[in-house]
Parts: sequence; C-alpha cells; structure tokens
Amino acid sequence: MAYDPRLQIDMTPDGRFATPARAPIAPRIIAGAILIAVAAGALAFAAFALWIALALIPVVIVAVLVAVLTIRFKIWQARRRASFGGERYVARRP
Repeated sequence: MAYDPRLQIDMTPDGRFATPARAPIAPRIIAGAILIAVAAGALAFAAFALWIALALIPVVIVAVLVAVLTIRFKIWQARRRASFGGERYVARRP
C-alpha cells in the first residue's frame, strides 16, 4: 500500500488527538484585509449602480412625456383627417 498523507492520524502518546496548529498571524491579517477590500468594492459597485439608476429617472420621465405627446398628436391628426372625410373609425379618449 502506498503512503498517503491524508490517511495519517495525529495522536498524542496518551491517545488524544493532537490539535492542529493555527495559521500565523500575518496570513490571517492578510485574509481579513482581502475580505474587507472585496466587501468595500462590492459596496462601491452597488452605490455606483444605484447612482446610475437614479440619474436615469429624469431621462425616463422625458421619454414617457414625449411618447404621450406623440400619441396624442397622432390621435389629433387622425380625428382631423376623419372630420374631412378621411378615415371613418378613430379611437376616442375615454
């Protein structure tokens, strides 16, 4: 049977399992700093996305206003043509 380090059991002479050594302090600090940096980056990205969405609200309002005015103008033109003997059935506003 070949040697496999995963199958090794680390026990003390009195039969207790040995506790694994903790990682040194420097790698733990670095891992914490990386975790904080990733969280800060995600928060910054979310804030930027929210800022873009809020900045587009006036653009959407203007686009809706232009669409409503265009539809009303087209209906007005169709009614005007109908009154001069053009199309017979024109949608009425409720």
